[in-house]
Amino acid sequence: MAEQHRRGGRARWLVLPVAALAGWGCAHYLGWSSEAGSPAHTSSPPASVALSAKPSPSPSTQGGAYDPADYAPQVRTYAKKAGVSARLLMAILYNEDYKPHDPAFERSWQKYKPDAAFGIANMHRAAFDQTKRGRDFAARKWEELPDDRALAVEAAAWYLHDMSAQLPAHWTGPYSREELMALGYNAGGGNMAAFARGGKPGSQAADYLARLRGNWDKAAKAVGQPA
Repeated sequence: MAEQHRRGGRARWLVLPVAALAGWGCAHYLGWSSEAGSPAHTSSPPASVALSAKPSPSPSTQGGAYDPADYAPQVRTYAKKAGVSARLLMAILYNEDYKPHDPAFERSWQKYKPDAAFGIANMHRAAFDQTKRGRDFAARKWEELPDDRALAVEAAAWYLHDMSAQLPAHWTGPYSREELMALGYNAGGGNMAAFARGGKPGSQAADYLARLRGNWDKAAKAVGQPA
């Protein structure tokens, strides 16, 4: 959940070093993200849940481009299981849709940049390993995230659950509960607590929050909630 950030958006991914391209074999798309603070994009996935809805595409059919709205069934299922807002979880996926989510590319880029994040929710290894403790999916591995988009959604849902549990009963900052949880997803729990106390987000966190607000209505539509 927390990385360096992605201000340049998808365009920045197209300017990756030649070394990363060589590592992948033939050129494809490129990308990476981050935020200040503890490993942002620290989310965690729960146990595998049997879904009646469309399952995640298999690794062989999964390409770099995808629409987060295609995973609305998984978002609703895992958000309910984790006790978090489906709309917030979907908005997070839209926020993280700034780079190609291709398994082969993600692994190639991770070799070039070991602290890169995996999966459609862009989760770091430390965040995943922390969130899965004591949960049904404790036996799952971070390395599975690029190939299992449902697992990535689960992880994000439970990370948001943990962020919610860390929020104080009252806070002085001008943010809603969901906004603080999103800031925690991006910048880590320590920064989230600081923002709740009235601290001002840096440029990267502020940009993440602005994009979340921009994706808010779209996320509601995707999960079938009133905007």
